[in-house]
Amino acid sequence: MKRKNKNKIISYSNARKQYLKKIKKDKILVLFWQITIFVLFLGIWQLLADFGVIDPFFFSSPSRIATTIVDLAKDGNLWIHIWTSLYETIIGFIIATLLGVLIAILLWWSEKLRRIMEPYLIILNSLPKIALGPMIIFWVGSGSSATVVMCVLICIVITTISMLNAFISCDSDKILLMKSMHANKFQILFKLILPNALPEFTSVLKINVGMSWVGTIMGEYLSSQAGLGYLINYGSQILKLDIVMASITLLCILAAGMYFLVSPLEKKYKR
Repeated sequence: MKRKNKNKIISYSNARKQYLKKIKKDKILVLFWQITIFVLFLGIWQLLADFGVIDPFFFSSPSRIATTIVDLAKDGNLWIHIWTSLYETIIGFIIATLLGVLIAILLWWSEKLRRIMEPYLIILNSLPKIALGPMIIFWVGSGSSATVVMCVLICIVITTISMLNAFISCDSDKILLMKSMHANKFQILFKLILPNALPEFTSVLKINVGMSWVGTIMGEYLSSQAGLGYLINYGSQILKLDIVMASITLLCILAAGMYFLVSPLEKKYKR
């Protein structure tokens, strides 16, 4: 009998090893194709520009983008633009996420307040935030403050709606069980509602990474003397599209960096 159990344990152990090996192979394969597609895209783009299939003046090329980034870095201003955009994005991201979660908690706490505010949330979510640009400049002034406000406005409504839906969708039977054990609303919130909403919260963080960069670039377009959005606007005005493409490339790198910092949380709190 002991020998039989031992054989079962060995069989399970081998099966687990094979399963882990398969997962590792899949990860390597996915990473390989991600890198391959990226390299092929850059290679084809460069070849099309070199052979005149596309006009480098309008479409630029990887080599011209790299040269432009090096030239901007040598001038010393590039790091100011990168830091300005990164700072504004991170501040807007944090403020929008925290305020959005707090508002969602208030709306979950009071059903009457939720019913009153729900139409306004829908209207605010559908409102093009760029339309508020001139008003934002009058309210808080130009520069980084206006950019941060634009970033917050773009992210906060999405955060509030997503987190509120996560709070409401919590299993009602579990809530009734806690109430039957004389749990108060604070205990239900911190012991059940918030932990249950963690997977949705990680998804909101990933969404806000992209949306906060959109808000930052929009804000810098409106009124800014520094930042990647300013560089994009400046490059388009003087018809130097290499500067535009170089700024967009740096924007993609920074956004990807923030995304990869947030994405491990999704695996940790995945349902």
